[in-house]
Amino acid sequence: MHAGSKVKKEIDLKQSNLFQKIKTIRCHQANPMVHEMLRITWPAFIELVMSTLFGMIDMVMVGRLGPAAIAAVGLTNQPFMLLMAIFAAVNIGGTALVAWNVGANNLNKAKAVTRQIIIINLILGLFISILGVLAANSIARFMGAGPDTLKVARVYFQIVASGLIFQALMMGISACLRGAGQTRIPMAYNVGSNLLNVFGNYVLIYGKWGFPRWGVAGAAVSTTLARLIACLAALYFVYFSRRSELKIGFKDNYRVDWGIIKKIFAIGLPSAMEQFVLQSGLTLFAKIVSGLGTAGFAAHQIGLNISGLSFSPSMAFGVAATTLVGQSLGAKDTEKAERYARLVRKVAMVTACAMGLIFILFSHPLARLYTSDLVVAGMAGTVLKILALAQPGQSTQLTLAGALRGAGDTMYPLYASILGIWVFRVGATYLLVNWFGWGLTGAWIALVMDQYIRSVVIYLRFRSGKWKCIKARISEPKDKMVR
Repeated sequence: MHAGSKVKKEIDLKQSNLFQKIKTIRCHQANPMVHEMLRITWPAFIELVMSTLFGMIDMVMVGRLGPAAIAAVGLTNQPFMLLMAIFAAVNIGGTALVAWNVGANNLNKAKAVTRQIIIINLILGLFISILGVLAANSIARFMGAGPDTLKVARVYFQIVASGLIFQALMMGISACLRGAGQTRIPMAYNVGSNLLNVFGNYVLIYGKWGFPRWGVAGAAVSTTLARLIACLAALYFVYFSRRSELKIGFKDNYRVDWGIIKKIFAIGLPSAMEQFVLQSGLTLFAKIVSGLGTAGFAAHQIGLNISGLSFSPSMAFGVAATTLVGQSLGAKDTEKAERYARLVRKVAMVTACAMGLIFILFSHPLARLYTSDLVVAGMAGTVLKILALAQPGQSTQLTLAGALRGAGDTMYPLYASILGIWVFRVGATYLLVNWFGWGLTGAWIALVMDQYIRSVVIYLRFRSGKWKCIKARISEPKDKMVR
């Protein structure tokens, strides 16, 4: 018995040591992953949250001009997003390709992708800017602008549309930098340009310090100038700064490379279609809600504006998931890619639930920041409480969709958007608002339904694991990219 007991103790000791070693290995694996996730996430988090806060300040400043001013700006925001949807194909494809090549330690290919992104966005940005200026009046009318908002909405749209070319270039460069994991650089110039925008709003909306009082038009001019500054800063970082891993030169090869462009659009076209489905659906969603009157639509715009506080963290975690999954797959480590995606989702979920709690507790004080109209503030406070219910679903679909995009699997976010946006966001809104008479509350209940439907579709695709094979189909059979 004594000998048997001694052998048993030795076995138990060896097992204990083995378990301790396994635990130590897991800790060593987990800590670098957490560190890398936070390194990429926090700049994107700060950038998106600060951009949202500055956007809120922008709307608060416009809101001081009255509900009609809020409605006029709100009517044009969704069409702008629709015009910019085409750049999703370029930017998401660029992020994924840069991430894959950085993960494979091939910076020359990553720089070649960056040059092609600049060429494409320059051409498309010029086209979209001209289209937006010429179609401003028709777009404002289509969105339901009334006699009290049409002229203001048209002028605002034309001024902001003229600067879309600057936004297009900046977004393309930012997408490439994020693919390389350099999220601090876009954070720096985007936060800086937003600070300038707030200053410009103050002096141009209200006519301070000797500047003219331009009202809503002043907000548009300030936005366009801020985007120009951000564009120039982005160009500086990729052409002149040594901090950028993607530093390129004016004498590099700028010939159109159809091999790279084909891969960009193979990844990005479903994302462009997703954005078109999303933004066109949201445009119709806004059009339905605009039928509730100026006060109802103003409350809706306040709710959407504040909701960016919940979207921004989840989108930041989605950016991290795209980069980390893309780089892991570029290094041919599918297990690490999945671990990163699951880690990002867990942290994002905790953050989203905290945001939901804030909306429940502080909904009406937040709404009162925008307007002194108690009716509008009351309606906006109600929709924020409804939005709080959407946070878990919203977080899941945004973060895991980012992971799928990093793998080049962009079809399932498209399927999710078709089902969620058109069947629930648009279809259910029409029924709940016009047939059941639930008004603004019905529209936001449909929004919650949309978020959960999309999250289910994307989660099931992620769980299947089929996304791990997409990169090989796109890039590995014959790699003809410029070296």
